Amino acid sequence: MPELPEVEVVRRGLQLWVVGRRIEAAHVYHPRAVRRHLAGADDFVARLAGATPMSAERRGKYLWLPLDSGDALVAHLGMSGQLLVQPTVAAHETHLRVRVVFGDGGPELRFVDQRTFGALAVEPTDAAGVPLPVAHIALDPLDPAFDDTAFALALRSRRSGVKRALLDQTLVSGIGNIYADEALWRARIHYDRPGDTLTAAAAGRLLAAARTVMTEALALGGTSFDALYVNVNGESGYFDRSLDAYGQQGEPCGRCGTPIVREPFMNRSSFRCPRCQPRPRRRSEAASPADPDVRITCWVRGRVQGVGFRWWTRARALELGLTGWAANLTDGRVEVVAQGPRSQCECLLGLLRDGRPPGVVTGTSEQWGSARPGLEGFAER
Repeated sequence: MPELPEVEVVRRGLQLWVVGRRIEAAHVYHPRAVRRHLAGADDFVARLAGATPMSAERRGKYLWLPLDSGDALVAHLGMSGQLLVQPTVAAHETHLRVRVVFGDGGPELRFVDQRTFGALAVEPTDAAGVPLPVAHIALDPLDPAFDDTAFALALRSRRSGVKRALLDQTLVSGIGNIYADEALWRARIHYDRPGDTLTAAAAGRLLAAARTVMTEALALGGTSFDALYVNVNGESGYFDRSLDAYGQQGEPCGRCGTPIVREPFMNRSSFRCPRCQPRPRRRSEAASPADPDVRITCWVRGRVQGVGFRWWTRARALELGLTGWAANLTDGRVEVVAQGPRSQCECLLGLLRDGRPPGVVTGTSEQWGSARPGLEGFAER
């Protein structure tokens, strides 16, 4: 999935090629591409017609174009989404999902997405001009307003592994799997080290490493492992040639020469040097008799689909050390299944009810039971 440097490269291209041009028409070729626009494709098209993008903005991995209408065109690229600026006469791409045509007859904006995990939507904005579905996303380390001290305090208060914290977009945005591994390698920190065991110096070192690696990647146009990540002109980035840890399994560590190892992590992989980033001592994982492991199934009602609710739930569950999943149901509800100590499951339930999740929660119902074996990680389904 594109991370902060890749998304910032696209934002700069939109600023150059799209901002200030009146939109004449939009065409939707696949309904999933606008599934987050809850009013449907026809309303999406109608709200873009005649509007003019005033700037190109980004927070974390979200992009948006504030419109002179007061709304914003919001984009999340997902795993394979591309925003391309193409001549009007160019042949349509095989996976073209949305096309935006401008009144000046110049190059058009195309949303191309092979896997249709990405999406576009026209959304209202808050008083600060941030689209409502994006408002819960934290600032990224390259933002001038990022609060280093607050980040370090929050990171050091967490019992979860430090990489889980780096991937939590409500704590810090824009850091994905690739750059988390690179920052941890540079800071010589194991990905599973609990945040509350970090010293202030280690937290500062990690933040500095994250900033450095993302700045370097941005200068090289981001990281491209295949043809799916490109900038608005269809050009690939080159930072993948400078990676020290991610994807380097079996290669010698650039510091000590020890072969880099690959280990499973949250249904993905982590890459580290066994010598420079030794495994931390693990806390006891045995359940307390006074706080036994249980299983809760919670059904959440309201505007909770297509707004980042499952991702938010996953982040909260991982912070609490819970396993399970969050899944969209056909009736508009989200089903949340979590296992772990009862006190932590009760905490998650409280967060689902009034922890200010994305969207609007109008009610919940839940069912408790005994924990079941074989459940690992916390997935979005």
